[in-house]
This record gives sequence, C-alpha cells and structure tokens, in this order.
Amino acid sequence: MKRFLPDTFTLLLIAMVVLATLLPISGKPAEWFGLATNLAIALLFFLHGARLSTDVVVAGFLHWRLQSFILAVTFVVFPLLGLLMGFLSPWLIPPALYLGLLYVCVLPSTVQSSIAFTSIAGGNVPAAICAASASNILGMFLTPALVAVLFSAGGHVGVSLDMIWKIMLQLFLPFVLGQLLQPFIGNWIRARKSLLAPVDRGSILMVVYLAFSNAVIEGIWTEFSTADLALVIGLDVALLLAVLLITAFGSKLFGFSREDRITAIFCGSKKSLASGVPMAGVIFAGQSVGAIVLPLMLFHQIQLMLCAWLARRFILAAPEPVLTSSQQAPGK
Repeated sequence: MKRFLPDTFTLLLIAMVVLATLLPISGKPAEWFGLATNLAIALLFFLHGARLSTDVVVAGFLHWRLQSFILAVTFVVFPLLGLLMGFLSPWLIPPALYLGLLYVCVLPSTVQSSIAFTSIAGGNVPAAICAASASNILGMFLTPALVAVLFSAGGHVGVSLDMIWKIMLQLFLPFVLGQLLQPFIGNWIRARKSLLAPVDRGSILMVVYLAFSNAVIEGIWTEFSTADLALVIGLDVALLLAVLLITAFGSKLFGFSREDRITAIFCGSKKSLASGVPMAGVIFAGQSVGAIVLPLMLFHQIQLMLCAWLARRFILAAPEPVLTSSQQAPGK
C-alpha cells in the first residue's frame, strides 16, 4: 500500500503550491529569489554533469538499437500523442493546461527513477543508465527545439536568441563544466548522494514556489476548475498508459530480450520533473509557468505509482532460474 502513497518529495511539492497560494512572493523579494533560483538550477545541472560517468555512457551506446528505440519514444511518439490531445483544446481542455500537457510530451526521461525501476524489475541497468543520461543531455537541445516547433505552430510561443542563450548559459554550460570535472570530483559526488540531494530537490522546490507565486498573482485558481484538474489527471493517466503499451508491444516487435524490454518500458515512459521544471522557467520566462508545470507535477506522481506497480508485476512474472546438475541439492 505504501507504494501508492505520495513520497516525501511529492508532499513537499504540494506544500510549495499551498505556500505560494497563501503567501505568494512578489516585487523585489521575488527578483532576489528568482536570482537565487537561477543559481540553484545552474548548480543542479553542474551536479548532473559531474555525476555522469563517461565510461558508462560510451558502453551503453554500443546497444544502439535499444537506445534509438527509447529516444524515438521519448522525443517522437510522446510529442505525436501530445499533438493528438490538441483536438480536445480549447473545447474540452483549457489552452493553458493543454500547453502543460504538450510540454510534458517534449521532455526528456527521468534519470533516478528510470534506473531504479529498471533495476527492481530485473532489466538491463547499464543500458538504462545510458538511455536516461542520453535523454537528458539531448533534451537540453531537443526540448526547446520541440517547444519552438510545436508551440509556435499553435501561435503560443516562439524560439528566440535570448531563449537559446539562457539555456546555454544556465543549463548546458554548467553541465559541460561538471562533465569536464567529473574525472576529478565524480566519485566524491556519487559517494555523497544523501548530502547533495537537497540541492536536487531544493532547486525544484524553489522553481515551483516562484512559478506558482506568479501564477497565483495572475489568478490561476480562478481560471481553472476542479473539473479541469480532474481532466488533466485523467489525460496524464491515459498518456502514460498509451506509452507503456507502445513500449511493451514495440520492444517485443523489435525482438529485444526480456531485460531490454523492461529497460525500454521504464526509460521510454518517464518524463523528468527535475529537468522539466527548471527548463520551463527558462523557456517560458514571463509567462504563466505555474499552469504549464502543473500537468508535469501530476504526471510525476502518476508515473511513480503506476511504475511501482508494474515493477512488482515484472518481479512476480520473472522466470525461475534453471539449476544445473552441479547446483541441485544431493538426492534431487
């Protein structure tokens, strides 16, 4: 039962939304808090780069068919499903929430949970590490590019040199610096996950609080009804189930082994809150970011609950190991 309850981080995210609703930050304090948030985001991506072992990535890329399949699901299949949901807007889904759903579809995969669920279910962990890492590295370029193409086609937001510069300066440059220093500090950082976890989660919580403060001031809770939020939850669930089915049957069609199919399912179906929230602050600067990240926050919890259940199913369905004559007990 505990697998289906919100984790501590999800409860903290909810707390930030409540805090922003009751005590939104604005004016000069918001400017200083925004500067601190930008620095925290830069530190977050620096740590991502410093943690990532280059050797693991190179080894994982040798399995190019699996990696290509996962990347295609993440950056092609997901966006196509997002475009299909566009037929429900604006007559069923408010345009601002639809943009949030479409934004979910163009994000990279998660890192920690993709690898964790793959490991629990008995999948190909090295390939999962590579897939999740490659997704996040490419996502720094592909996500803004997909936003520019898909969102501008609907007249919502366009790409600008200022946006590209901010992404390079705030996200990509710290990541590259971390990767360059990885041979010297990578082992030290990986050995201190619990010490550095507050940086990961703290930066996301800061972005959420700032985004929802702006959204509350602009009237987000008067703009959307409870029925709108319930609809977004339903569409998040439908989106995730559709991709889980596509990855399950698609990976089998491509002839992947059981371990590789597990990797494809868990890495191909995830969307990263850790990358998505900071990037939203850069890409949609000056817009109602709270409404855009709300579907992502809901999708985050839904994917954790469904994938926890799915990983358990894989464990129960795992084939029994075949014992050789030398491994069998005497007298058997």
